[in-house]
Amino acid sequence: MIQAIRALLQFTTILPLGKTAPFDAFARNTWLYPLSGYITGGIGSIVILLIPAPPLILAVLASGIIFLVSGANHLDGLFDLGDGLMAHGSRERRIKALTDRQMGTGAMVLGMTITLLTIASLSSIHQSIMAASALVFAEVGGKWRMAMLTAYGRPFHEGLHSALNKNTKKWHIIPATMLLIPALMLPLPVHAKIASCVAFVFVSLFMRYMAYRLFGGVNGDITGATGEINRCAVLTVLAIILV
Repeated sequence: MIQAIRALLQFTTILPLGKTAPFDAFARNTWLYPLSGYITGGIGSIVILLIPAPPLILAVLASGIIFLVSGANHLDGLFDLGDGLMAHGSRERRIKALTDRQMGTGAMVLGMTITLLTIASLSSIHQSIMAASALVFAEVGGKWRMAMLTAYGRPFHEGLHSALNKNTKKWHIIPATMLLIPALMLPLPVHAKIASCVAFVFVSLFMRYMAYRLFGGVNGDITGATGEINRCAVLTVLAIILV
């Protein structure tokens, strides 16, 4: 299990963790995804709690730290998804736009929209402890959604996602969900937590439906993009409720 956690963090972050752990250790335990959210969200929340600055500046810094610690890996998936959504024509053209390495207008539009909305939502939560808690909650929720999509998202081609999907059992969503329990203990109002959980489920169902309809399934880019979109959705919901 220690190897699996190291492999998870080496996959989802750029933290210096020594010798590379066997990736198979994580591939067989993708339910561990939410643990990564506690790490990245926790590091981002330290910025909010310790730096004396206006909320908008803290939101930008905290978001930037999360992108840095994660190696912007999932942000890259969000950009790729934007290109895939903007492509016109057949499913094959959409998949080509999604999976190529070029960045188009769709990537910029979706990436900027989600990033700006994330920053705006986080900066709207003015109490530092609330903002820090919201960020951790959103990060963990985003990673939970990635665990769910890994288990229940049918791959549309061979690649990283298909390899993880083959090693993931449907019941893995149960331990992944149990890893949300510490996040539910964070100092946020009960009704805010309930609304956030509704957002988890809604984004999960919508992203899976959209991926199947437009691309015929899921790949690693869509999984990573889902984590970014889920974080944004949860922070937006919390910002509205906590005003």
